[in-house]
Amino acid sequence: MATYYLIRHGEADYSELMEHHFFGFGRDLAPLSEKGIAQAEETANDGRLKTAELIIASPYTRALQTAQIISRNTGIAVKVELDLHEWIPDLSNKYTTSEEAFRLTDEFIECKGAYPAGTRKLWETVEDMRIRMRRVADKYAEYHKVIFVGHGMSLRTLAYIEEMKPAEIVECKYEIGQEECMYSFC
Repeated sequence: MATYYLIRHGEADYSELMEHHFFGFGRDLAPLSEKGIAQAEETANDGRLKTAELIIASPYTRALQTAQIISRNTGIAVKVELDLHEWIPDLSNKYTTSEEAFRLTDEFIECKGAYPAGTRKLWETVEDMRIRMRRVADKYAEYHKVIFVGHGMSLRTLAYIEEMKPAEIVECKYEIGQEECMYSFC
């Protein structure tokens, strides 16, 4: 059984993305804000992280930057896992405004993360998110201690977590085939 330190990225700064008119996946290029950098620095000093064997990071900028700060402070190598990415609000990657993303998030919550019978929505379901997150978690279950730096919604599929604050650490035990946790977001 492995100990996983689930860490949500620090606070992001989306202001430059608006100037560049990025949409869809382009919105995931947001770096950390100054506050987010400070949050990541504080998290990196948590003594529990020093004994981890590996840092696994989402490919999104805000998570990679958080992981890099933790790596610099702990000396632990970072590996990127594509499937550790955030929940996808629009599988077509065509949304262009924050308002659209918020609307899709509200719809996801209203539907409790599952498509109503006979319908298909734009967003990724809780079940699909859980499957890809478990695929990542299973890869590292033979390690003793692993740091995962990612995103609140997706990390919450691995452990019962009501919410995750920026740069918060949630410690959990994980083994392949363990019973699925409730997903508290829905």
